[in-house]
Amino acid sequence: MPQNIDTERIEKLWNGNYLKVWIANFMIFFSFMLLTPLLPLYLKEMFGANKDMIGLVLSGYTLTALLIRPFSGFFVDSFPRKRVLLICYFSFFALFAGYLVAGTLLLFAIVRTLHGAPMGATTVANSTVAIDVLHPTRRAEGIGYYGLSNNIASAIAPAIAIWLLQKTSSYDLLFWLSFLTAGCGFAINCTLKLSPKELVPDKPKISLDRFFLLKGWGLCLIMICHSFSYGIVSTYVAIYGKEELDISGGTGLFFTLLSLGLIISRLVGSRSLRDGKVVNNASAGLAVTIFGYLLFAAVHNQPAYYLSALIIGLGSGHMYPAFQTMFINLAPHTQRGTANSTLLISWDTGLGIGILVGGVLAEELGYHTAFYAAVVGYLLGIAGFFGYVRGHYLRNRLR
Repeated sequence: MPQNIDTERIEKLWNGNYLKVWIANFMIFFSFMLLTPLLPLYLKEMFGANKDMIGLVLSGYTLTALLIRPFSGFFVDSFPRKRVLLICYFSFFALFAGYLVAGTLLLFAIVRTLHGAPMGATTVANSTVAIDVLHPTRRAEGIGYYGLSNNIASAIAPAIAIWLLQKTSSYDLLFWLSFLTAGCGFAINCTLKLSPKELVPDKPKISLDRFFLLKGWGLCLIMICHSFSYGIVSTYVAIYGKEELDISGGTGLFFTLLSLGLIISRLVGSRSLRDGKVVNNASAGLAVTIFGYLLFAAVHNQPAYYLSALIIGLGSGHMYPAFQTMFINLAPHTQRGTANSTLLISWDTGLGIGILVGGVLAEELGYHTAFYAAVVGYLLGIAGFFGYVRGHYLRNRLR
C-alpha cells in the first residue's frame, strides 16, 4: 500500500499531452459558445426568421451530432487516434468560415447542420485522447478536471460575446473570433505526441458493440434521465423567469451560478475520484441534484430560482465525471472511444426528449407541470441507479 501511494504522488496529472488536449477542449467549447446564445438574435435581425424557423435552423446541428456519435467512437477505436482527432478538429475549425459566407437563411441552415457532425466527433475524439494520455492512477481524477474546460468556456464565452456585440454590433467579429479560436485548438493538437495504441481487432462487419458499449446500457438510461431533466429546465428557465418571476435579465446569472456549482464540485470531487470513490461521487451527485430540481419546481421565488441553479450545478459536477469514469471502467482500453460516444449519445438523447416533452407540457399544462416532469424523470433515474445499475457496475467493472 505505501508503494502505491508513493507511485500516485510521483505520477504527474498535468503532463504535456493532457494539458494540450485540455486547452484544445476549452477552445472547442469557447468557440462554439461564443455563437450559440446569439444565433437566434442573428437569424432574426439578418434574415427576419420567426421563432419556428429559428428553432428549425438551430436544431439541425443537434441531429447530426447525435447521428455521428456512434461512428465517432468506432473510428477513434479502429484507427490511429491522433489522425482521427486532427481530421475531426480541422473539419470543426474550417466550418466556422461557413458562417461568414452564408448569405441566405438556407445556406446558414446547411452550415449549421453540417457543423454538428464535426462538433460531435471532435468531442468524442478529444476526450478519448485525454483519457489515453493520463496515467491510470490519475485517470479518474483527470476526467473530473477535464470537464472543467467545458464548464469554464461555457461560463465565460457567452458573456464575452454579448459584451463584444454591444461594443461593436458586429456578428462577423464573433464569427472570426470563433474561427481563430478553433484554429488555435487545432494547432495545439497538432503538437501532440502520442504512443501507438492497440486498435480493435478484426470483428464481424455488423457488430453492435463496435458502435455502442453494451455493458453500459444501464448507465446510459440513467444519463438519459439526467439530461432529460436538464433539457426541460435549461430550455424554459428564461421564459419562466420572465413571465412568472418578473426576471427579465437574470438568465445569465442563473447559468453563471450553474457553471460555478459545476466548477466547484469538479474541483472538490476530483480528489475523491482519484481515491477510487467513483460510485460514492455518483450517488452523492444524484442526491444533491434532485434536491435542486425539487427546489426549482416547488418554490416559486427569485432566491429559490438562483439557489436551485447552484445546487443543480454542484450535484451535476459530482455526477457527470463519475458516470464518465464508470463508462470507461466498463470498457476495455480498445473501446474507450465507444464508451465516450455512448455517454454522449445518452446525453444528447435525453436532452432532445426533454426539450420536446417540456415544450408540449409547458404549452398544454403550464411550466410547473413541465418542471415537475423533470423531477419525476430524475427520480426514475435515481431509482434505477440504486435499484440495479450501481450493483451491475460493481459486478462488471474492469478497473
